[in-house]
Amino acid sequence: MLERRGAARARPIIPGTVLYESFAGNGALDNPEALFRKLLDDPEFAALRHIWALTPELGRAFYAEFSEHPRVRFVRPRSSAYVAALARSQYLITNATFPPEFHKRPGQTVVNTWHGTPLKRMGYDMPDGAYEAANTLRNFLSSDVLLSQNSHMTRMYRDAYRLEGVFPGRILELGYPRTDRQHLDPAAMADGIRMLRHSGIDLGDRRLVVYAPTWKGISFSTPRDDADELLATVARLQARLGETYLVALKAHQAVHEAVAGHAGHGVLINNEMPTNVVLGLTKVLITDYSSIFIDFLATGRRVVFFTPDAADYSRERGTYFTPEELPGEVVTTVEELAVEILAERGAREHLAARWRADFTGRDDGHASERVIDAVFRRADTTAPELAARAQPDAAPAPARRRRVLIYLGGMRSNGITTSALNLLAHLDHDRLDVSALIARPRGRDQRANAARIDPRVRQLHRVGGLTTRLTTEGFMRTLGRLRPAHREPHWERRLWEDEWERCIGDATFDVVIDFSGYSRFWAELVLHSPPARRLIWLHNDMAAEVNRPVSGRRRMRRSLPAVFALYSRFDALVSVSKQLSDANAAQLATRYRIPGDHFRSARNIIDEVGAHERLRQPLAAAAAVVDAETGVAGIPAWVERVASERGARWFVTVGRLSPEKNQARLLDAFAIVHAGHPDTRLILVGDGPLRVDLEAHVCQLGLGDVVIMTGALANPFAVLAVADCFVLSSDYEGQPMVLLEAAVAGLPIVTVRFGSVSDALPAGQLHVVDQTVEALAQGMLDYLEGDVRGAALDAEAYNALALREFGSAIDSEPESASSSASPSDREISASSATPTQSTTAMTASAAMPMTMTVHHMRASSNGDDPRQI
Repeated sequence: MLERRGAARARPIIPGTVLYESFAGNGALDNPEALFRKLLDDPEFAALRHIWALTPELGRAFYAEFSEHPRVRFVRPRSSAYVAALARSQYLITNATFPPEFHKRPGQTVVNTWHGTPLKRMGYDMPDGAYEAANTLRNFLSSDVLLSQNSHMTRMYRDAYRLEGVFPGRILELGYPRTDRQHLDPAAMADGIRMLRHSGIDLGDRRLVVYAPTWKGISFSTPRDDADELLATVARLQARLGETYLVALKAHQAVHEAVAGHAGHGVLINNEMPTNVVLGLTKVLITDYSSIFIDFLATGRRVVFFTPDAADYSRERGTYFTPEELPGEVVTTVEELAVEILAERGAREHLAARWRADFTGRDDGHASERVIDAVFRRADTTAPELAARAQPDAAPAPARRRRVLIYLGGMRSNGITTSALNLLAHLDHDRLDVSALIARPRGRDQRANAARIDPRVRQLHRVGGLTTRLTTEGFMRTLGRLRPAHREPHWERRLWEDEWERCIGDATFDVVIDFSGYSRFWAELVLHSPPARRLIWLHNDMAAEVNRPVSGRRRMRRSLPAVFALYSRFDALVSVSKQLSDANAAQLATRYRIPGDHFRSARNIIDEVGAHERLRQPLAAAAAVVDAETGVAGIPAWVERVASERGARWFVTVGRLSPEKNQARLLDAFAIVHAGHPDTRLILVGDGPLRVDLEAHVCQLGLGDVVIMTGALANPFAVLAVADCFVLSSDYEGQPMVLLEAAVAGLPIVTVRFGSVSDALPAGQLHVVDQTVEALAQGMLDYLEGDVRGAALDAEAYNALALREFGSAIDSEPESASSSASPSDREISASSATPTQSTTAMTASAAMPMTMTVHHMRASSNGDDPRQI
C-alpha cells in the first residue's frame, strides 16, 4: 500500500475531479452529499468528474442510483483506488477526517464541512481533548476551507480547536448545504415517504416523531453500545403516544450498525436515507446532545430534549449550554416525554425563536449554492456581509502574536520533559502563540506528562507515520547519517517536507525549536519546516554524551554525531547554561563547521508554584502504589521508616539510576559518613538500569537498614520535603533540574564538580567538592558540621532571567546584549540563613519572596513534622 501511495502521489493531479467522503465512507450523506447533487445537476459544472469513497454495503441505494452515471464512480475506503483518488483529485470534500496518512498536495483544495454545530463540547474543550482531537486538528490545518453553519460553530473552530492565529485557510460561515434538503416540495416529500417505506417504516397519515440521540463516549472509535436501551425507549414511547404518532429511531453513524443488529422491522431509519430529508418529514424531534436539533430548528417545528443521563454525560463530556438555555423542553423520563409531545405546544417558543435567528439564519435552502460560489466559482468571500458573519463580535485586531512551535521530546518522565513543561507554563502567552509538537503519546507515563502541558498551548501530535515504504528507523539508516546539508538530494528534501506538511498541514511559524535535541529524525523534521528561525536545545555536554552507556550499551555513539552533522543548519544552538555553551562550542564548532555566534544559552525554568504545591503533599500520598487489579492503594514500608526515625538526619538524591549519575560513589561516600554518624540515613529516588547493581552494592556495604531506594516517584518533592540535605554525585550534567528543585525546597546542597557546575545555580547556592569518594564524604560531613547552608533562591528573579535568555535566543538578539541587562547571580540568590549545627534550626530568609524552605514549611505546619504519615 505504501508503494502505491507513493506512486499515486508521483503522478499529476487530475483537473476537474472531486472526491467526496462522508463519515469515513460509511454512507453518501450529510453536506458532501448535498454539494454533490447540486454540482452534478448544474450544467455549468458538467466537466467535473465525481468520485465517492463509499463502503458498498453501507450505500446500496446511493450506489444503485449513480453507478451507471458517466461522471460518477466509486472507490472503497482505504483501497488502492481510494489512495489514488485521495492523491490525485483536485477537490477533496469531507464532513469528518481523512486517515492519518493523508496530506494535501500543492494544487489540491480541501473542504471540510464538519457534521454539525456542537452542543456537546469539542476539541480542547473535551476531557483529554488534545489527545482525542489530534487527527481532527491535523485535518483542519490541512484544509483550505472550513465550512461553518453559524457564529457558534465559527468559534468552535477558532477556540475549541485552537485555530485562531495559526489556520491560514478560510472559515466560511455560509450555512449548511445539507439543510437545503429539508426544504421539501411535494415531489421531494413523496420521495422521502418512499425512502421511509423502503426502511420498513410506513408513515401513512400518522405524525412522524424521530428519536435521534447522539453517540455516547469520547471517541468515534469506541462508542458506547446502547442499542437495547435506545430501542426500548422507542417502544415505550410508541405505546404511550398511540396510533396518531409513529416513533422512529435515527441512530448516529457510530452506532447504527450495532443498533441495526437489534432493531425490529419498522423502527430504525435506514442509514442511507439523508438525515435532512428525514427532518423535512418530521413533526417532533427528540434528541439529547446531538447537533441534529440545530438543523431542525430551521423548520419551525418542536424539539424535545430527552436527557436521562444528563449528570453522567456532563461529567464525561460536557456541553456548551445548560438545560435551561435549550430551545425546547428538557425531560428525563419516557412518561414526561410523552406528555410534552402530546401537549402540542411547548413553553419555550421564545427560546426557539431566538435560537433560530442565531443559529439557522443561513439555512435558507440556498447554502449549497453559496458554498459552490465560494469554492468552485471562487466568488469573493471577503464581502462585508460575509466577513462580518465570519468574525462575530469583531473587535479591533490585536497585534499578531509571534508563532512558536516547540518539539518537546518523548514526554517520558525525565529532566528534559520537566524543563519543557516548566518553560511552556512560564512563557508570555499574550506575546507568543505557542504550539507543542510531540509524537502521539502511548504509554501511561507519556499520556500523563502530555496532560500536564499548559492549557494555553496548542498540542500537535504526530499521528501516523512516514508515507514511504520504509519504517522511520529503516529510513534513517538508509539516508546515511553524516551527509552534509548541501548534498541532500531533492527526493530526500521533498520526503521531509511532505512529512512536515502531513503532521502540521499549512500552518506556518516564526520560530521552530527542537527542544529535545537527541533525535536525528526530529531534528531533520524541524529543519524542513517552512522558512522560520530554527533552534535546537543542547541539554548537556553533547560530546561527552556520545559515549554515555544506555542500558549497558553506547547507543548514542552513532546517533548523536548524526545530529551534530545537522547543527550548522540551525540558526542557534541553545545550551542550558553559559559554561555548557562554551564547552559545546569548543568541542563541536570547528569539527562541524558551526559559526561561533550560533552557540547561545538559556537556563532552565523553575516551576516554583507547582514545586511548593508538591512539597506540601504528604509523603504517604506521594509514595502510594495502586494495585492494578484491586485499585487499592498501598503504602510502601519505607514510608513508615522515614516517619518513625524522627531523630535521624536524612540525605537524599534524585535521578535516573544510570552510569553517568554515579550513585555508587554516593553510596561509598555515605558509608564513610555513616560510620562516624550512625544517625544519618540516605534516600535514593529514581529507577533505571543500575537498580539491581546498586541494591547489591548497598548490601555489600552493610547499609541495608539505613539506605532506602524508593524507585521512581511521580512526586519526588514529597521526599525532598522530609529530607535534610540534597547530594548529587553525577560524573557530568547539563543544568540539572534536580538542583533547581532542591534549591526551591531550600535544602542544603552538596554536589561533586562537573563541567557546568559553576552556573548550574547562582553563586553561593552549592557546596562543590571533587569527584572522589573521599571529597564527597567530606562535603556531607561539612553539612553535618553546619558548614553548608540551605539554598535560598529567589525563583521569581531567576525565572525572569531565564525567560529573557529564552527571548533573546528566539529573537536572534546578540547574547551579550541580553546578558548585560540581566540580574546577576547575587541578585537572584536570596541571602541564606546563618548556618548552625542543627538543620531544624535553620529558617528561610525574608529575602526569598518566591521560595519557601523545607524548614519554613515545618515551622508553619502547626508544629507537625512532615515525616508523619
